[in-house]
Amino acid sequence: MTLDCSERLHAVMARIRTAEVQFQRPLGSVGLLAVSKTQSAATIATVAALGQRSFGENYLQETLIKITELYDLNLEWHFIGSIQANKTRDIAKRFDWVHSVDRLKIAERLNMHRPNGLPPLNICLQLKMGNEPNVKHGLDLVDLSLVAKKIASLPRIRLRGLMAISNSTSECANKREFFARVRKLHERLVSDGFRLDTLSMGMSNDLEAAIAEGSTLVRIGTAIFGQRF
Repeated sequence: MTLDCSERLHAVMARIRTAEVQFQRPLGSVGLLAVSKTQSAATIATVAALGQRSFGENYLQETLIKITELYDLNLEWHFIGSIQANKTRDIAKRFDWVHSVDRLKIAERLNMHRPNGLPPLNICLQLKMGNEPNVKHGLDLVDLSLVAKKIASLPRIRLRGLMAISNSTSECANKREFFARVRKLHERLVSDGFRLDTLSMGMSNDLEAAIAEGSTLVRIGTAIFGQRF
C-alpha cells in the first residue's frame, strides 16, 4: 500500500520523537525541515495544512515561483542547495534561512542584498568534512573559526550554526562518528563565544544517528514526499 503525505509526515514525526526519547534529548528539541525540492506548490500546501511550516529547497528559480504561489500561507523557506554568486540577491530577498554557506564571499553578498526591512538572514555554515565523496561543497575546517568570526560581524546576517551531509553509504556507527565530529566543532565555536543554536544534520536514512549526536534540525525529503522520479 502506498502511503500518502499525511501518513508519511506522521511517521517521520514519530521517528523524531522516538529518537529524542531513546537518546535522552528533550522532547521537541529537534525540528523538521521538509525538503520539498521538485514538489509542486499544491503538494507543499497539503503538507503545510498538516502543520508543517518549514520547507527546504535547492533550486532557486523553481522555488521563487512556489514562494509567490504560497505567499498567503506564511511559510518559512530554507535554501539548502549550492549557491552561485549571481543567485545571492534573490536568495537574500526571499528566504528566511540559508544552510549552504560555504565561503565568506557568499555570506558577504547575502548580507549586502538582504533588505533592511527584513530581519537578519539566518545562516548555517556548510562543512566539508573531508571524507564524503558525495559532497562537493563545504567550508574547509581549517578556515572555520576565522570565517565564522567574519560572518558573525555582518549586520544583516545571523550565524545560527553548522550544516553537514553524511556519506549516504556509511554504516550507522560511522554516521554517528561523523555527526559527533560536527557536534564537537559546533561546541568548540560556542565555547569560543559564538551564539549558535542550530545543528542542521540528518536526512531520511540517518536522522536517528544525527539526533543521537545533537542535531537540532533534520532535513527530510523522501520519507515525507516519497521517491522522486
